[in-house]
Amino acid sequence: MSVGTRFISLLATALLLSGCALLGSTVTPAPDPSAAAEVRKVAAYELVVEAPRELRTLLLTHLDLARFQQTEASQQLSSIELDRLAATTPIEARGLLETAGFFNAEVLLERRPGALEQVVVKVTPGPLTEVASLLIQYSGAIEADAAAAAALTRGWTLDKGDGFSQDAWSSAKSALLVRARAGGYPLARWASSVARVNAEANTADLSLLLDSGPLFRLGELRIEGLRYQSEQSVRYLAGFTPGAPYDERTLLDFQERLQKTLLFDSVNVELQIEPGRDQAAVVLVRVREAPRQQATTGIGYDANTGQRVTLEYINRVPFGLPLRSRAKLDLGRDLRAAELELSSHPLPDMQRNLASLAFEQERSTDKIINSISTRLGRLRETDRDERLIYGELLRSQERSAGSSISSNAVSLNTQWIRRRLDSALLPTDGHQALLLLGAGRADNSASDSGAFGRMQLKLGWYRPLGRHWYANARGELGQVFASDSVGIPEKLLFRAGGDDSVRGYAYRSLGPTRLGVDVGGRVLGTASFELARPLALSLPNYWGAVFVDAGQAAERWKGFKPALGYGLGLRWRSPVGPLRLDLARSQELQKWRLHVSVGIAL
Repeated sequence: MSVGTRFISLLATALLLSGCALLGSTVTPAPDPSAAAEVRKVAAYELVVEAPRELRTLLLTHLDLARFQQTEASQQLSSIELDRLAATTPIEARGLLETAGFFNAEVLLERRPGALEQVVVKVTPGPLTEVASLLIQYSGAIEADAAAAAALTRGWTLDKGDGFSQDAWSSAKSALLVRARAGGYPLARWASSVARVNAEANTADLSLLLDSGPLFRLGELRIEGLRYQSEQSVRYLAGFTPGAPYDERTLLDFQERLQKTLLFDSVNVELQIEPGRDQAAVVLVRVREAPRQQATTGIGYDANTGQRVTLEYINRVPFGLPLRSRAKLDLGRDLRAAELELSSHPLPDMQRNLASLAFEQERSTDKIINSISTRLGRLRETDRDERLIYGELLRSQERSAGSSISSNAVSLNTQWIRRRLDSALLPTDGHQALLLLGAGRADNSASDSGAFGRMQLKLGWYRPLGRHWYANARGELGQVFASDSVGIPEKLLFRAGGDDSVRGYAYRSLGPTRLGVDVGGRVLGTASFELARPLALSLPNYWGAVFVDAGQAAERWKGFKPALGYGLGLRWRSPVGPLRLDLARSQELQKWRLHVSVGIAL
């Protein structure tokens, strides 16, 4: 073969191989810019749910379409992803509706194109599943206590005939388990809980088995955190003896009693749940003592008595004794006072012995009243009620227009306070009341001496009106029972007017006059009604209010004529109680007056 022939053969072979390679390769077309843009395009849409209100809220909260609608633009759905989610939404919605008790709901999805596409979910819920039967059984130590088991069953909240839902089912189980654990069986658990749903009949059959575990009994008291206070002061307030059945309320009451002593900054009482210790479980008390000595000062302004400076000193173990002492000095424009109070640590029945000595000087435009009093009594406090019994010795001196009158009174008094409020600091529902009864003997340098009685009643009422409006009302009645000739110390008489009385009038400016001089009345009647609501739903702690007050103090009921005040107010529901700013107009004086106060009045 010649060289030329060989060259031609090699060239033909190379061309043939390259042709095979070309035949085996895949030709990739150039990308289509419009198709890539379609994949990257963010789908903007509006989700609309047509369903009853409660179910609409459920779906708008939990549907994937609702969740992705709230994400940032960079994370929102592409049109392809939107198509995929829309296709699965009816199945997802039916699953959510089943948790609400609707097992035969019909769900249709409709897409409405437009500048902003609407994805519409139409729901026909069908009938709500109802509880057809209920069986609650018990095992463990509670089997021996039929009354305890029956009480738990009576408290079950999902009864036969009620609508069934996953939330109602879970809440009922949790509530019964919490009550079982709080009632002496802290190891209680659900051994089984079954809800059999018949979707065709829209019924549910419920069966449960509670394993209570052992009944725990209270054992030794272990106290941690004491430095200055005596251990015996804590043990006095336990309210139980070793071997008593455990009950959560018992320990909570114990904890509350310790908090009310004001000896501790923090208190925690809990049962130690340890294997094998169920018949003598340790009750652990952890406390952090309040400072042994504490002094506070304050500078402020009181709408009733003007600018003021206060100094208070507290010693929680004076002279190493199981007492609490408090000394307070209050220097105001119109009121100056000094007080020393001693109180014992609470006894087992929450009673405390009290002793106090107080001096007060009240100044007005026409007279000065100096009073000194001493009290000795016993106070019993609980979370809802107080009872105070005390004897009082009072000496008073009134100076006005160059004259001076001295008077004395010795009396025995009892006072009850009842509170049934949803919150002691910021009440919106409930009532409270104070009743004071006293009897004694008075003597006076300008009048006759003789016996007297005294009654004072205060009432407060709170009630929500609808979703955002709140009403409160208060009233006060008072009377001194004595012969007209008997001179009663001014401190025991009544006057009205001021922040917590009749707004629009100065503090204690309403009452009878004698020879042009203001004097205290022997009868008192005041009433107030207020309507309030938040200024905006986004500012629930800031309220606006309108109010009307009426009241007066008088020599006797025959001459009683109430004065009227009304106005507008602002409220800040602060952590220490409501701060009230009121602008009130007095009907009799035809003047506006600003009132500022903190807390609720009783």
